[in-house]
Amino acid sequence: MAHKILVVDDEEIIRESLSFVLKKEGYLVEEAENGKAAYDKIVASSFDVVITDLEMPGMKGIQLVEEIQKLNIQTSIIIITAYGSLDTAISALRNGASDYILKPIEFDEILIKINRLFEIKDILLENRILKKEIQRTYDYENIVGKSPLIKNIYDMIETVAETESTVLVTGKSGTGKELVARALHFKSKRKNKAFIPVNCGAISENLIESELFGHKRGAFTGAISDKEGFFKAADGGTLFLDEVSELPLNLQVKFLRVLQEREFTPVGTTSPISVSIRFIASTNRDLKQEIKNGKFREDLFYRLNVIEINIPSLKEREDDIPVLADHFLNKYRKEMNKNIKGIDNDAIRALMGYEWKGEVRELENVIERAVIFAKEDYITLKDLPNVFRPNDIIVNHFTSGSLDDSVKSFERDYIVRALENNDFDKEKTADVLKVGLSTLYRKMKELDIKA
Repeated sequence: MAHKILVVDDEEIIRESLSFVLKKEGYLVEEAENGKAAYDKIVASSFDVVITDLEMPGMKGIQLVEEIQKLNIQTSIIIITAYGSLDTAISALRNGASDYILKPIEFDEILIKINRLFEIKDILLENRILKKEIQRTYDYENIVGKSPLIKNIYDMIETVAETESTVLVTGKSGTGKELVARALHFKSKRKNKAFIPVNCGAISENLIESELFGHKRGAFTGAISDKEGFFKAADGGTLFLDEVSELPLNLQVKFLRVLQEREFTPVGTTSPISVSIRFIASTNRDLKQEIKNGKFREDLFYRLNVIEINIPSLKEREDDIPVLADHFLNKYRKEMNKNIKGIDNDAIRALMGYEWKGEVRELENVIERAVIFAKEDYITLKDLPNVFRPNDIIVNHFTSGSLDDSVKSFERDYIVRALENNDFDKEKTADVLKVGLSTLYRKMKELDIKA
């Protein structure tokens, strides 16, 4: 779609010349002989760029600029000015004009300026789109589920996000603690500032203080230059301390002071630096037990645990497994450009009956693998790893005796494994095994399986 430009000048020769050149470049061009006529056109229609002279009878160019700004529209303005009125042009720039050009007009120059304006507008538009995409991605999209437990997480995020309170996110590894932290950040008033995630367990103990607090050159062997730490980098935004239980005890004392005072002192200096940071921490450990074991400070725990958001495991929200599986299927079929319509019932039952030790992260990996291997319209059991297909597992042990004894031994192991995977819920186990509940009870009695 061609860009639309309005040329405003009381001199007809200038209007017509500019219009001729711009139309040759493919722009849609309209003309106005003064500021009032231009303003009426702008109110009635939309223009990407207005090129206006400063000195005109009636409404002058600088007044037109001011009136356009009041309309709060996405229109760029180029001022045409004589050298003697350059001060007025600068004033117009301060009031919202995008650029200016001196008389006599060089058409090549004005075309370059117009192209540059459109390039800048495209970049700004792309930036807005990316910001919205980031907001969408880290809002709730990746915290998937319809269970009451997950809906409670949504409510907690809505309530807590706008506050400045410190939040402790708890849950097993792989449940999505960082997703909750990011959602808290991107729904807060700090969303346009930095979100800094730090995995406390991934940084060696002798480096973590420098990484968090920063250091001055020469503070220790190897400190060849000043370093800005994570506390400084997160100033104005949010610092997410993942697996905070891994912080060494001596550093927990210093971190407690940062939480209390909102200031820190880089390694090798004596001057504290004040910061404005929203702190979110996470752990997969029981911090109260860690306190009893002498591995975590009680005063730090109470500073961190102002608000706790506990992420339930998949075992606690099994009904969300099909929803999550479908979410990851949609993600990876788009990435891999594969036309997979869904997951069949047998595969869904297998997913629901599995013990997800790696939680949501493991489920995502399984679905990604299934999308890679799927050759048909639906993901089936054969697309899942062997652990989901007990019937395909080769018995790797031999039993002495008859074939009947070997079959019974395998059958017993198979049923026991299914019961374990389903927490000895016999109805669920019977459903996974595709047998009646009475058949399962009979088999358990025959094979001496005690639950």
